Amino acid sequence: MVNMGYGVALSFGLGFLYFLGAIPAGAAARAPLWLAAVSAWAGYSAGAWVVLLAGAPLRDWLVKKLKIPVKRDTSKLIWRIWDRWGLAGLGLLAPVTIGPQAGSVLGLAVGARACQVFVALSLGVVPWCILFAFLVGFGVKIAR
Repeated sequence: MVNMGYGVALSFGLGFLYFLGAIPAGAAARAPLWLAAVSAWAGYSAGAWVVLLAGAPLRDWLVKKLKIPVKRDTSKLIWRIWDRWGLAGLGLLAPVTIGPQAGSVLGLAVGARACQVFVALSLGVVPWCILFAFLVGFGVKIAR
């Protein structure tokens, strides 16, 4: 039982910081696959929420640090992606590219409301959780 708790905590923590490794690491630490996926989702969502709750000072610092262009400029890749895919695209791409914290900052920087950003990021990671859980489970079945 201790190993399972460790796997859940590991999956949550990695979901918070680095989603791509969260489900495999949780499963490797003997958490049930479904629980590793749910923990990774919860950690990812918490990572987004921390930035959204921290408010303008943290957001402004991250925008400056990550050099996110806040003025609409269609010559920039970020704005072209935003114009084409919007918040749904951000929600689906952030888990495998920039992560929850930068995704939250980016969503806010381009003008979306905090609640909308949170919902988009939390729902956008669900297909990735299902896919990674399936792949990890399939890999475990092959290895045996």
